[in-house]
Amino acid sequence: MKLKDIFKNIEIIEYKGDLEKEIKNISSNSKEIQENDLFFAIKGYTLDGTQFIPNAIENGATAIAVDETCDLNSFDIPNEITFIKINRIRYHLAIASANLYGHPSTKLKLIGVTGTKGKTTSTYMIKSILEKHNFKVGLIGSIAIYIGDEKLEDTDRTTAESYKIQKTLAQMVDENVEIAILEVSSQAMKLDRVVGCHFDEVLFTNLTEDHISPREHKDMEDYFNAKLSLVKMAPFLVTNLDNDYTSRIPNLLSEKEILTFGMEHSSDIMAKDLELSNIGVHFTLVMDQKEYPVYVSIPGKYMVYNCLGAIGIAKKMGCTISDIQEGLKNIKVFGRSEVVPNKLGLKILIDYAHTPSSLQSILETVKPYTKGRVICTWGVGGDRDRKKRPIMGEISGNLADLTILTSDQVRTEEPEQILNEIEVGLKRSGGNYVKILNRTEAIRYALSIATTDDIIVLPGLGSDLYIEYMHVKYPYNERTVIHDTIEDMIASGKRNPIGNNF
Repeated sequence: MKLKDIFKNIEIIEYKGDLEKEIKNISSNSKEIQENDLFFAIKGYTLDGTQFIPNAIENGATAIAVDETCDLNSFDIPNEITFIKINRIRYHLAIASANLYGHPSTKLKLIGVTGTKGKTTSTYMIKSILEKHNFKVGLIGSIAIYIGDEKLEDTDRTTAESYKIQKTLAQMVDENVEIAILEVSSQAMKLDRVVGCHFDEVLFTNLTEDHISPREHKDMEDYFNAKLSLVKMAPFLVTNLDNDYTSRIPNLLSEKEILTFGMEHSSDIMAKDLELSNIGVHFTLVMDQKEYPVYVSIPGKYMVYNCLGAIGIAKKMGCTISDIQEGLKNIKVFGRSEVVPNKLGLKILIDYAHTPSSLQSILETVKPYTKGRVICTWGVGGDRDRKKRPIMGEISGNLADLTILTSDQVRTEEPEQILNEIEVGLKRSGGNYVKILNRTEAIRYALSIATTDDIIVLPGLGSDLYIEYMHVKYPYNERTVIHDTIEDMIASGKRNPIGNNF
């Protein structure tokens, strides 16, 4: 596409060079730039994209976009490179990307899923139910990108950059995908990543304390409004009446078509008669004045909420009760209440719980069905809401029989400081705990003391396959760590193999 057409409906403040040249792709990452690409040099929280303009040109960029704070004359740019100045650079990156890739979200049905907890699980549930109805479904989320059963790539953030979303949606259109599901974070809304997307439906799962920090949201209302801005982009939405924040939506957006769900408040879609176990939940679905038996193969009362939200989306798409039942009964989600098979016959559960409410939920889920001890091995991420740390420490101290406090995604903070702040709550609870800074050593200790009656819960990393420290993401897979540690224990004679026992 010609450069001038990519910038259609975008005001160009100033430019140098040729707007008639052909552009293949767009990126704000200089490492992704190839021959005849357009590079958006964005000034972020920690990195200034203008510093990478030479790298982008070296990699083949023939056009560069910068924001309104830049002086084009201050850059030493070859004459053959087109140089463009625009305002609202993140917003217009999204618009330019939609232009380049042909506005793909208008050529399929697009579902957005947002909320504090349950986004990822809900997207997988929706996908599974829709596929039982024989829709061809694409998914762009925090674990991976899928077209049907084919995984295109792993991902490491909740919502991709805008150019990546548009390019992926275009690929889905080319491969005849009928419905795409997009997991949307509040940061994605603040950073204009889904601008140019035309949503048909949005699910808002819930809103609880999280992401309150200088780099994220100043308070809960700011957090809520960021989520609400996604809801406003769709004509149809599904929302949770049992949550203090999401229950406000029907009154705030009365002009929208809304389906509600819940267990405590009268809603369009409800669940009752829950039968909980450590491998799943049986419940009665109440919908359209009828009752249906449903089983979901992930444990926890909170999983039923995820089911109800997914059912609301699927119902609007014309799915049947059989689609719903079949789609949920064998659902598995990587890093979400994920059981880890092992040769010692131990019960080990990996989960993404990283907020007070989600930590409480996972511990309350496993505790009634555990004969022995609940051993909770966890930490919290750095550069995030610090107020939740002692709160989560107290929750773990109250609900777990032993807390093994260790590092999580420390990012740019000192890990010892993070653990000290969690420890305040642990001391307040009076619960038993130990501190082992190294996560691998903490897991090793948990495996060395656990019996087949105990359960080891590993909240925090979930589907993350890395640990981030000082802007570097080091490969780290808890499943591999567990496997290798157990193999080492067996080889050294410290533990004897038994077999899977979950």
